[in-house]
Amino acid sequence: MKVGIIGGSGLYHLEELEKVEEVHLDTPFGKPSSYFVTGEVNGIPVAFL
Repeated sequence: MKVGIIGGSGLYHLEELEKVEEVHLDTPFGKPSSYFVTGEVNGIPVAFL
């Protein structure tokens, strides 16, 4: 995955995002405050944080 989009401050979801999957992580430091989402925009794989 080469493209990451950071949301927040009004950008909380992407209408164009297709093939959406939620990714829930657990790290040695504990769970993050939220999950991130992967999918495609116009056929390009992206991660949305």
